[in-house]
Amino acid sequence: MLARVLSTALIGVEAVLVRVEVDVASGLPAFTTVGLPDSAVRESRERVRTAIRNAGFPFPSDRITVNLAPADIRKEGASFDLPIALGILAATGAVKSGRIEPFGVVGELALDGQIQPVRGVLAAGLACRKHRITTLLVPAANRAEAAAVDGLRVLAAGTLGDAVALLNGDASAADHPPPAAPPEAVIADDLDFADVRGQIHAKRALEIAAAGAHNVLLVGPPGGGKTMLARRLPGILPPLSSDEVIEVSTIWSVAGLLAPPGGLVRTRPFRAPHHTISVSGLIGGGSPPHPGEVTLAHLGVLFLDELPEFHQHILESLRQPLEDGRVTIARASGIGDFPARFQLIAAANPCRRGCPSLDRCLCTPGERARYLGRLSRPLLDRIDLHVELPALAPAELPAPASDTSATVRARILRARARQRERFRNTTVRVNAEMTPRQLRRFCPPPAEGERLLAAAMTRLGLSARGHDRVVKVARTIADLEDADGLRAEHLAEAIQYRGLDRQWRA
Repeated sequence: MLARVLSTALIGVEAVLVRVEVDVASGLPAFTTVGLPDSAVRESRERVRTAIRNAGFPFPSDRITVNLAPADIRKEGASFDLPIALGILAATGAVKSGRIEPFGVVGELALDGQIQPVRGVLAAGLACRKHRITTLLVPAANRAEAAAVDGLRVLAAGTLGDAVALLNGDASAADHPPPAAPPEAVIADDLDFADVRGQIHAKRALEIAAAGAHNVLLVGPPGGGKTMLARRLPGILPPLSSDEVIEVSTIWSVAGLLAPPGGLVRTRPFRAPHHTISVSGLIGGGSPPHPGEVTLAHLGVLFLDELPEFHQHILESLRQPLEDGRVTIARASGIGDFPARFQLIAAANPCRRGCPSLDRCLCTPGERARYLGRLSRPLLDRIDLHVELPALAPAELPAPASDTSATVRARILRARARQRERFRNTTVRVNAEMTPRQLRRFCPPPAEGERLLAAAMTRLGLSARGHDRVVKVARTIADLEDADGLRAEHLAEAIQYRGLDRQWRA
């Protein structure tokens, strides 16, 4: 007898529908799985056989053939255990005929029949909704994750016996109740902007960066507050919208990083990989391609501390995601296309030894130039603000606290509201994403500003990309001041945040 069960396979950070076709026919006992399965899917036959018997159902002593269609998509992971087991039970009559076909099913089986949680349930739910499949059967631990998809009926089962009872319409089957509404995300109290003493110039730069989603490079001696400032940036960013929560949570679900029991990511991601990371770990890679840190930081912050210590080829691989907001990885097993619209915050010491200040630095000017020279000009062009942090003087340590994160966030929300109104009929969300045509339309500089930009391009050697980045930063400064048009002082402030261009020119 033939039975069909719908399931999903993960490709990148998305899921595609897979038909699990199970045929139980008379013949010598055999269990064959076809349809381009990986080793984890092929091993499922032992888990399925043992789980069915331990759940109290008879396992057929016939020839079993499992086909995972379409056959040109590679199937990975243990999430096909439950659909294969239910397909066998449907083919042998344990599941009533016709009860399983309208459902999507994902889940891993333990040997005792327990259903284990799997990754990518949120992506599976979105794929089911896209193809108008109204019901998804998931492990009990993934119930809250799947319930985040609007318009999808979610059935949750803790054991294989519970799953069969649910599909057979047994009213006594204990379906898990819907989860309570999650609390609103709150910003941790121990990461407040007011904790950072001094560095008024750097705080202003980060406020501008947060308002327009600009990239920032912080250059200063050790202990000056670079890491403290970077870790407090998510606290002043606008909260994720409901659509962004699903978008980010889907990526983290596919990566298996969602905190149990299937909760969603409701705060901006903050990723801080070590400088020994590989290209595959940062950008993504592998076979088949998997997401890297730039994708896990999507709609959040990617913090790269000690930026010159990263290998040069790793830094240069950041160019495409910084420019396009996506990463495309081609491998023999397939092509992975991952979102990577993150905000880069990088930090660097001014010299290799990490001397406490410039006047006490043991490095020669040539050594300092070579150290920061590891950052190529094309990479620096894609970083909007270059902020130099001086060493803190003793008198600055007991200084009164500056604005709190809540105060700064209120100003940023007002600036973001102006940007939403400006780009309301486009796909652009913030100033940093403006296209050249939008730049000419929304950011015409005054005559005095034109002269400033011309002088900056001559003296700093700004490229055309650097010129556009300066204008975008100036537009954000104007938004923070509720100004309708650009003024010369906005452009002057934006130009002063190109300190490393000045060093390159020298």
